Amino acid sequence: MKAILILADGTTFEGESIGAAGTAIGEVVFNTAMTGYQEMLTDPANAGQLLTFTYPLIGNYGVNDEDNESDAIHPEGLIVRELCNQPSNWRSTLSLQEYLMLGGTVGIQGIDTRALTRHLRKNGTMMGAISAELTRSELTAVLGSAPKYDEINFTQRISTDQTFVYQSKQAECKRHIALIDLGVRRSLLNLLASQGCRVTILPYSASAEEVLNLKPDVVVFSSGPGNAALLSEPVAAARDLAGKVPLFGFGVGHQVLGIALGAEIVKLKYGHRGANHPVKNTTTGKIAITSQNHGSVIDAANMPDELEVTHVSLNDSTIEGLRHKSLPIRSIQYQPEESDFNLLWEF
Repeated sequence: MKAILILADGTTFEGESIGAAGTAIGEVVFNTAMTGYQEMLTDPANAGQLLTFTYPLIGNYGVNDEDNESDAIHPEGLIVRELCNQPSNWRSTLSLQEYLMLGGTVGIQGIDTRALTRHLRKNGTMMGAISAELTRSELTAVLGSAPKYDEINFTQRISTDQTFVYQSKQAECKRHIALIDLGVRRSLLNLLASQGCRVTILPYSASAEEVLNLKPDVVVFSSGPGNAALLSEPVAAARDLAGKVPLFGFGVGHQVLGIALGAEIVKLKYGHRGANHPVKNTTTGKIAITSQNHGSVIDAANMPDELEVTHVSLNDSTIEGLRHKSLPIRSIQYQPEESDFNLLWEF
């Protein structure tokens, strides 16, 4: 079945429908990682987006029961050059096509994803729409009336609505972390639990008083989707918690802490999304190759005097990590690995 992708500037790509039938509208972004499509599809940070993979063949190792970052597919739609219908991997339980159908996710294949990526790099990330059921004019009208990505509070939609505890049965409990769920990835919880942390997950709207009542050793603001400037509740909580308990932020949680402390955020032209972004630790001089998934950064031109930059991107010199000069507050923009959790205890 034929499908079309229309961008907000009128650029159109024609291809073949994959996944569920229907129409999808979202912010069109591209990710340069060669693998990890299952993790990216289930990463809450991709909510509200039409996710494009630059690698030309997607789905070749299928989908399994263990690698999900959450219980749902979060992008509004998927854009690929070619979808593999015959995956080969001993862990695979479903093809990607079957997985998209089960999740009700709309997609398109058979378009020139190189041309699409070059267009987004030149003109910037923009809204788009995929459909196999609407005409070009109908889809253009639907896209024109849709709210913009940065106007929607996706965290409100995907954050937990109740507090619960996540803990490993194998690792001895050494520390208690209160985690504000802005769209947390399951792998982050697994990493914390494996290091002997008892993690209490709270809704994004949790107040400072609710957090302090738990008597945590550290409070973590997780990664997640969307515009951090819309997250007034976690920003207020971070501001009230500053100086009372150590704070740490990842991804959009890093931006929430920055805003709470007087920083501003700016939208990147086409974001950082991939598995090979070099980041330099300005304190040690060491360089890490990081996984990243964000469209905004802390504005380096309007930094409060109290904040110190600890990590920078070697691709575009944007801020990738912060530290408060006098309070126990740290954050990183990229997706953490096990070694990054050492920063949690360096206050």
